[in-house]
Amino acid sequence: MVEQVEVSRRASSIEYAIRDVVVPAIELEKQGHKIIRLNIGDPLAYDGLPTPKHMIDGYKEALERQDNGYGPSYGLDELRNAISLSESSKGWACSQKDVYVTHGVTEALQIIFAAFLQENDTVLAPGPHYPPYMAYPQMYGAKTIEYRLDSLDNWKIDLDDIRLKMNDSVKLLVLINPNNPTGNIATKSEIEGLISIAQEWPNCTIIADEIYDGLDFNNSFVSVASLSKKVPVISLNGVSKVYFAPGWRIGYMAWHDPENRLTLVRDGVERILRSRLCASTPAQYGYLEGLQNSHEWLKSHRKLTEKRMNYCLKRIEEIDGISCESPSGAFYLFVRLTNPEHYKNDKKWVLDLLHKEHVLVVHGSGFSPEFGSGHFRMVCLPPISVLEEAFFRIERFLSS
Repeated sequence: MVEQVEVSRRASSIEYAIRDVVVPAIELEKQGHKIIRLNIGDPLAYDGLPTPKHMIDGYKEALERQDNGYGPSYGLDELRNAISLSESSKGWACSQKDVYVTHGVTEALQIIFAAFLQENDTVLAPGPHYPPYMAYPQMYGAKTIEYRLDSLDNWKIDLDDIRLKMNDSVKLLVLINPNNPTGNIATKSEIEGLISIAQEWPNCTIIADEIYDGLDFNNSFVSVASLSKKVPVISLNGVSKVYFAPGWRIGYMAWHDPENRLTLVRDGVERILRSRLCASTPAQYGYLEGLQNSHEWLKSHRKLTEKRMNYCLKRIEEIDGISCESPSGAFYLFVRLTNPEHYKNDKKWVLDLLHKEHVLVVHGSGFSPEFGSGHFRMVCLPPISVLEEAFFRIERFLSS
């Protein structure tokens, strides 16, 4: 018997629920079953939500000009400037030097965690949240603790829970706004409350993950950086969701540091950025076209997304055994399992649904073992005809 090389704990402990559930789905597809995939937030997987043509043209023209070599480690100057103007339009003074372009928001997170976190440090993140906020900090000897979003009050931030969990070990306080997976958008007063708490801890920096900011159905989104007068805020955003180009893998972090507390850690971030060379050069030119051209096209994309979401909410209301808070943004529904027999083990429920009805969603505990349990996340991006069939199968599964 061949002796196996031991895997590191940092790798073996990583879970990414959104893609982990794809593994059994692929096995079923190999057997000839057609799976309705509602698990991943990829707008390009569904009809009617294409990447804008002017952005694709910008990408192609860069390739045709042979602008596909190594670029600056911090991002193309033109793109960094365009991003700084976009961020400044949200109410805070962002300069080109405050912007760093990355391989999507996921790489930005990895770099931030690597630069900020030491052994036994803490990241305080919302529960539920996007899985890398739980998976990555432990790679640097740190841990993630969740603060509560109230599932019975439109996923409102529990500021008292944040106060209870804040201490000197908390280096990063995370706000995902609009939230993935719930779709909730934090109010101005909630954000001000969160900033007020962070202000009491000089070593704390806020991560404001705002990747879904343009998918705001009620015009209620407020930039965290625009409200912070003292606390450092790192805003995260990119091309994947609002610009409907997830495969391009272009994101950014924009640093708001009113009292210049982050000079040392920023030097560390720049060292890491230089060591990994650069983000995709032609994709950056495509994103530049998206920022500099009209955003009129987004209205139709947002309207279509909202129409499909409203259909899903209507069907959920009609089905015994599930319920859902109405989201204010993004394109997810975080659906509550109301039958105690189901919500005891939401992952088993999701896998049973997959195997019996061939509908793929993601278990809520994959977004938070404590605050997401008893739910499942689904995307509402497919055409209504596909959603009709998915809900028919879900209803049949629940009734059986």
